[in-house]
Amino acid sequence: MTKLLGTFTALLFSASVSSQAQKDSLHRFTDSIRNLPPLEVRSIRASNNQPFAKSNVSASQIAQVNVGQDLPFMIQNTPSVVVHSDAGMGVGYTGIRIRGTDATRINVTLNGIPYNDAESMGTYFVDLPDFSSSVNSIQIQRGVGTSSNGASAFGATLNLATNDYKPQSYLSFQNSFGSFNTLKNTLQFGSGLLKDKITIDARLSNIKSDGYIDRAKSDLKSFYVSSTYWGDQSSLRLNVFSGKEKTYQAWYGVPEELLATQRTFNPAGTEKAGDPYDNQTDNYTQTHYQLFYNKKWSPYWSFNTAFFLTRGKGYYEEYKAVVYVSEYNLPSNPAWNSINPNLIRQRWLDNHFYGQIISWLYEKGAHQLTIGGGWNTYDGNHFGKLPYPNLIPITSAMVYYDNNAIKKEANIYAKWQYQINSDWNSFLDIQYRNVNHNMFGFDHTPNLNIQRQFDFINPKAGITYTKGKTIYYSSFAIAHKEPNRDDFEAGITQQPKQEVLYDWETGFTKKNQLFEYGANIYVMNYKDQLVLTGKINDIGAYTRTNVPKSNRIGIELEALHKINSQLSSSGNLTLSQNKIENFTEYIDDYDKGGQKEIQHKNTDITLSPALTGSHVFSYTSTKTWRFNFTTKYVSKQYLDNTQNENRILKAYWTQDISAEWKCIQRPKWNALLQIHALNIFDHLYEPNGYTYSYVYGGSVTTSNNYFPMAGRNYWLSLKIDLK
Repeated sequence: MTKLLGTFTALLFSASVSSQAQKDSLHRFTDSIRNLPPLEVRSIRASNNQPFAKSNVSASQIAQVNVGQDLPFMIQNTPSVVVHSDAGMGVGYTGIRIRGTDATRINVTLNGIPYNDAESMGTYFVDLPDFSSSVNSIQIQRGVGTSSNGASAFGATLNLATNDYKPQSYLSFQNSFGSFNTLKNTLQFGSGLLKDKITIDARLSNIKSDGYIDRAKSDLKSFYVSSTYWGDQSSLRLNVFSGKEKTYQAWYGVPEELLATQRTFNPAGTEKAGDPYDNQTDNYTQTHYQLFYNKKWSPYWSFNTAFFLTRGKGYYEEYKAVVYVSEYNLPSNPAWNSINPNLIRQRWLDNHFYGQIISWLYEKGAHQLTIGGGWNTYDGNHFGKLPYPNLIPITSAMVYYDNNAIKKEANIYAKWQYQINSDWNSFLDIQYRNVNHNMFGFDHTPNLNIQRQFDFINPKAGITYTKGKTIYYSSFAIAHKEPNRDDFEAGITQQPKQEVLYDWETGFTKKNQLFEYGANIYVMNYKDQLVLTGKINDIGAYTRTNVPKSNRIGIELEALHKINSQLSSSGNLTLSQNKIENFTEYIDDYDKGGQKEIQHKNTDITLSPALTGSHVFSYTSTKTWRFNFTTKYVSKQYLDNTQNENRILKAYWTQDISAEWKCIQRPKWNALLQIHALNIFDHLYEPNGYTYSYVYGGSVTTSNNYFPMAGRNYWLSLKIDLK
């Protein structure tokens, strides 16, 4: 009996141990799945052995520079990047160019979901203030890359990911103070893993700044909330985040003749006699809803889908002096029929952008296959309003134009990566993309209705060879891009054509304990690229024109040297040639009427520097102190495509110093103090601008306008983390 009881007890104990072992094994398996990058990110990002030029920026790297400036300034020291800011210090409207291509040609996704404005193709991070604080990783792919969702990549791709697994609870406060009365407040918190199934993460942010440019104030607010249900082999996540911005307009630039004496001059609001109009502002709210479902069906198959809605609404207001009554559809009234009155107007956007992305991932042995696609619809209403009360005698608010536009897109793609042997890896990718534009009038041409359809096939192929610590790669890709909305406002007889890019990339990277270095050579040939030529179309507007052939050819170099356990030196350098083979410049001729034509051959492309470079020297003292000394150089840039030396941005270089001090380190909380001194040698420079030329009095007159950046300026940040 005793023996039988002992045997029974042993069996129970064995079963209990076995059951516990199975549970522990399941927890380890589940945690490994949760800590993998989500499939919506994996399906569009390039892995280490895929043949594309890329830079990865981690959450810790973002945190080192995230004291208050907009997201483009977080990545300005990666290869081939130039950034600029309307207000002159990185708060408010900011812009980015990569390899000389502007934001309308850079594909941007938030967790795999398209972010580029569907009509203008632009990206406006001012609509998502402090979004950097919620981002856990960024991948920048230069060239066509692996972009699959949203706008075509004609220069680069930015993939931003926030969908991270955070199993531990946290609470974080960050307060930053900067020059020009700049203030940033950020509160972040997370629940950690609740009941082994649910996590909740949230952020509240507030940013205010007077700006470097006169009256270039910013008042920015945002929130981010994400909740996830984690199953054993699946997850369901809901993201809701929103940004509200109010900025005083600073998008006109400083005229060249005032740059030396009134460097911060802002023309906005100066149509009003006396003091500038105080409400010459831009006001916009953008809210994002994202719902993700990830499922691992088997050891080989994974599935993801996401539904999204982006809701945007807002306007910019301006004082207009001496207007033509006929432009505003005003009723007959003796009070203004005999004069050109002053008035206040608002130009509104009210839009919905919604759709779905979907992907399946198969991984077995040497094969990795991704099949996916998506669809989206943009429904945007453009209208102009004369608010009440106004400077003219109206009895209620009036709408003076109202134009709707609908854009629909659908795409499917397949990506196949095959490990040929231990050294060789191949990559194939093909995408079909269909785009439908329906535009029901424009503000200046309300009766111009445009219906255009585009069908694109975008193939990509490449191969990677790995030998020890060195990876060699080569790739070829074709991308097609539809025109922007403004390009279509050219009249029926002057409609734009699609653009095509042929992109060759080849390079290598090598890593060891002390050194990391690499090089990438690119050849980007464009067919029918749309550029500004000064030509007036048949409705009297300046729009972009297709030029038959243009190209960008360059080499990107990167290196990192770990001098010792405390010192490191890293940098990058891009040398490039950016040319338009042939095009005709058109200049308004006020003497004879019409336009004067000038032929050009083999000229530099607008705002495309031949050399950009960045270097960071870092010193880390144990785990308490960190110092960085950063240098950035950008060579001369032309303001238009004529390569005219009278229409340039001068070369510039800047130096920044930053320091971190982990002033408190406790088991339950810690504090981090950051100090940034930017442009420490007080260089005066302008990274952006535009030009306009005309014939008057028998000679050509050129008007250049610039967007200056601040001289020496400072940031101080204190961040407290509670665990």
